[in-house]
Amino acid sequence: MSQAAADRTATPTRGETLAAKVAVLEALLARIAAGFNPAVLASSLSIEDMVVTDAILRTKARIDIFTLDTGRMHADTLAMIDAIERRYGHALQVFRPEAGAVTQYITVHGRDGFYRSVDLRKRCCEIRKVEPLRRALAGRKAWLTGMRREQAVIRAELPVQAFDAANGMEKFNPLADWSEGEVWTYIKAHAVPYNALYEQGYRSIGCAPCSRPVVAGEEVRAGRWWWELPVSKECGLHIGPEGTLQRARTATS
Repeated sequence: MSQAAADRTATPTRGETLAAKVAVLEALLARIAAGFNPAVLASSLSIEDMVVTDAILRTKARIDIFTLDTGRMHADTLAMIDAIERRYGHALQVFRPEAGAVTQYITVHGRDGFYRSVDLRKRCCEIRKVEPLRRALAGRKAWLTGMRREQAVIRAELPVQAFDAANGMEKFNPLADWSEGEVWTYIKAHAVPYNALYEQGYRSIGCAPCSRPVVAGEEVRAGRWWWELPVSKECGLHIGPEGTLQRARTATS
């Protein structure tokens, strides 16, 4: 059994504990919708983002949802856009990189130049993810992610709420204290659609050339940029001006 399959069948918490977390999630979404309108979920179409998507659409919270199509995504990941529309009748906003910037990168560094250095990989992420994110967040007062503390060492102190100085708005991580098992329990309980790649051993899914399945004993994000050291495994979407993940200004988590 793959690690991903093991996490789907695990029951690390009692049902009432997860029910309490779901209630907290729904209350937080209502607070964000009321106090930070317009707000938006930046969905990577991961299982975590599908939980938040389901909660937003199920409770009819006034929070928009978008995704980034980097041009290098798995077909199974892109298929989730249609799956969401079929399941919820909701069309996601899709943002893509500037074609000229992509062409210039490929001309100078090659289509897969990101394998050669961390700097080239981060430049690719800047073009394909970070710049489109800035456009997607324009005019917003807050944005949400599906990040969890358990995903990686660099995310161990992830707050539920923090000020994102890079984008000048509040940022919420509603599932910060959720376990992977709790995410899968929610997915199954609410019949939430999910990426078929999870059935192939993936536990964190980004661009196709930068993601691989994981094996037993590896951390959740071991399959992301696996040729790099763990400390560099962020794409820039969640990094503040000081070069680290945003920290809470107060003990909100």
